[in-house]
Amino acid sequence: MRVRICRNGEIMNQQTSNKYIKGHLAALFTVLIWGTTFISTKVLLKDFTPVELLFIRFIIGYLALFLSSPHKLTIKDKKHEFLFLGAGLSGVTLYYLLENMALTYTYASNVGIVVSIAPIFTAVFAHLFLDGEKLKPAFFIGFLTAMAGIFLISYNGSTEMKLNPLGDILSVLAAVVWGVYSVFAKKISNLGYPTITSTRRIFFYGLAFMLPVLFYFKTDIRLEQLIKPVNLLNIIYLGLGASALCFASWNLAAKLLGAVKVSLYIYIIPVITVMVSFIILHERITGIASFGILLTLLGLILSESNFKFKKGRFPFSKKLLE
Repeated sequence: MRVRICRNGEIMNQQTSNKYIKGHLAALFTVLIWGTTFISTKVLLKDFTPVELLFIRFIIGYLALFLSSPHKLTIKDKKHEFLFLGAGLSGVTLYYLLENMALTYTYASNVGIVVSIAPIFTAVFAHLFLDGEKLKPAFFIGFLTAMAGIFLISYNGSTEMKLNPLGDILSVLAAVVWGVYSVFAKKISNLGYPTITSTRRIFFYGLAFMLPVLFYFKTDIRLEQLIKPVNLLNIIYLGLGASALCFASWNLAAKLLGAVKVSLYIYIIPVITVMVSFIILHERITGIASFGILLTLLGLILSESNFKFKKGRFPFSKKLLE
């Protein structure tokens, strides 16, 4: 087994190094997909309500996870069921409902800014309820830097800032709920359940809590809407990619890196959104937005340094010797 020896005599094996690389790649892959979903969502909201779209994409996601791993998930302890229930309620039902509702009351740029504060709530909850998720000043400095960058990206040079109290409050609640989900997801990952089947269990509870909302809003999903080529392709992308695949990869990243560290990748989503808008929709990127991208990436690096030199936790430290 190949090892790396630190100057203080500690041994960092190649397996640990590969685990962190795998975790970072899984998180990066997830946000790359999530950062592009706004295009598909924008197209589909012409024919579907936010609740209908949410239900359809997670039904597809659940079926995809079942087909990829049809094995029954055997719960080791009845108390663990409450963790899956909490994850489904917070990460699937409440988060996406709050975010979609916020979009009906305020601007997408406002929601993009406010929801991006999710890592700070994740950090607070993880600090309170998870072991080994300690924070240093670098995390908070990075958070403020990234938020400044996200603000500039979202407004992309606009000098007019319009706030809607209800919409912005819903966005804050969505960020809080995602922080709660991150803690549930990390606790579940520590129990040793397979990633795919445990994600499927989370989806099951998310869909179960979604049913009353569907009946309340009196949804009307028609077949002719579903089979329209443009709708079908975008639904498949959201269901298979953004839901099934990305939730599984995000939960895997949380398992390998920790709830707080993986949540930092949320900062990158607005950056990806702007870049995709430039490439696909040919939207211009102003100098202010470009500066915002640099600030956001700098904030991610600063927040990451909160963990970088933690003893035995980060395998890429400059203290490592070949």
